[in-house]
Amino acid sequence: MARTRVDYYKILEIDPSATEQQIRTAYKRAALKSHPDRVPANSPERASRTKKFQQVNDAYYTLSNATRRREYDEARKASATSEQWANFAEQQQQQQAADEPSAAEQFGSIFEEMLREEGLAEDDTVHGGTRPTGRFWSVVGGISGAALGFIVANFPGAVAGAVAGNRLGAVRDSKGKSVYAVFQELPQQDKARLLSELAARVLRSAVS
Repeated sequence: MARTRVDYYKILEIDPSATEQQIRTAYKRAALKSHPDRVPANSPERASRTKKFQQVNDAYYTLSNATRRREYDEARKASATSEQWANFAEQQQQQQAADEPSAAEQFGSIFEEMLREEGLAEDDTVHGGTRPTGRFWSVVGGISGAALGFIVANFPGAVAGAVAGNRLGAVRDSKGKSVYAVFQELPQQDKARLLSELAARVLRSAVS
């Protein structure tokens, strides 16, 4: 069965003549908008969001690389037959599986970059990668009391509030966890709220 032809430009809501930076900005916006963690784990939207999120990542994987984008554009402009398009799509999928990380890992890299731009993450010179900053925990603590409860759960005598969140964030930093790994450990509702806040910031920067 032939694969359905997918318009990656339409998925990212950009023009085929979009620049590299416009593609990157569009991916950030689309990935945050469609991320499955923005809805409860038992939400009926979860499956459709997961599918959309995968499509967004596939689009970015193809369009963010000059060679892959050129090959995609050539197949797209040539009005390829169903069989030709199926072969192209299969080749792209095989290359992605061999050369690139999963959708979650790809998003994780961009997610950390976005947090770094907002001062919510910093380079970890000891363990490599990135780690959450005190500001990250302030934001999380500020948008949800449950998040702070999660952070202090294993630390007796901790004082509630942003200061406690910052101190315990530093303790977590010393363990060498990446900021995305820490984010993944947050309760579902806190991940959703943090993603929503980050999406709002990205959108503001995109239109400014």
